[in-house]
Amino acid sequence: MSEQQAAGRRLIWSEEFDGPEIDPGTWVFEIGNGHANGIPGWGNDELQYYTADPANARIEDGKLVITALQEQRVDRFGTYSYTSARMHTKGNVEIMHGLIEVRAKLPDGQGIWPAVWMLGADIDRVGWPRSGEIDIIELVGNRPGTVHGTVHGPRSAGKGVGGSYTLSGERRFSEEFHLFTLEWRPTGLTWSVDGEPYFFLSKNRMISEYGPDEWVFDKKFYFVVNLAVGGRWPGAPDQTTAFPKRLEIDYIRVYALDDE
Repeated sequence: MSEQQAAGRRLIWSEEFDGPEIDPGTWVFEIGNGHANGIPGWGNDELQYYTADPANARIEDGKLVITALQEQRVDRFGTYSYTSARMHTKGNVEIMHGLIEVRAKLPDGQGIWPAVWMLGADIDRVGWPRSGEIDIIELVGNRPGTVHGTVHGPRSAGKGVGGSYTLSGERRFSEEFHLFTLEWRPTGLTWSVDGEPYFFLSKNRMISEYGPDEWVFDKKFYFVVNLAVGGRWPGAPDQTTAFPKRLEIDYIRVYALDDE
């Protein structure tokens, strides 16, 4: 579904990033490398140290800009060669079902891993992966023209279930803004890029492949936005990776569905 088609729908919530600074009533910064959360490397062997510094996350020309830098940080758990930012809306903005639009420009390069995703709001009580995870956008930096949409449930946890979309020719998602859409219904989820659907995942499929407890996507989820450096999926940066790297998000909008 295109931005124009969604314009006639009922807007539930939007983040336009049009204020002078990141709204602390909406976004919570995560700090560090995950050690304090009990998941060093944020559970993925990531290399960055997340900060709330304006150098790593700020509003610029009506957009959220998250910047990964090659610079050293030290805490009681170790030394890190990169900084970046990770923000979430848990406790502030939590939604269940809807049409979600994200207009963004995604950085690339070996070891670079931008993402816009969601976690079940009950994660503190049930833990991950029982909370569920919905990845609206992920890009692995050594494939600059491909994005991924994925879910992770209690049994599909590590690998997840998802699909991917690749731009034509040699185009990269870092060259211009694109519209990424997730249509999240009680019966399933559909991912699209610039109005072109590329993956549909039905509730029935998840239940048939993994069992009746696998569909954990009929409850409230919150947003997470981050720019990781390194990790098991993208690998580490190398001599070809030039810093800084910028993840730019123009807006996030959530619309009600026709039957919701």
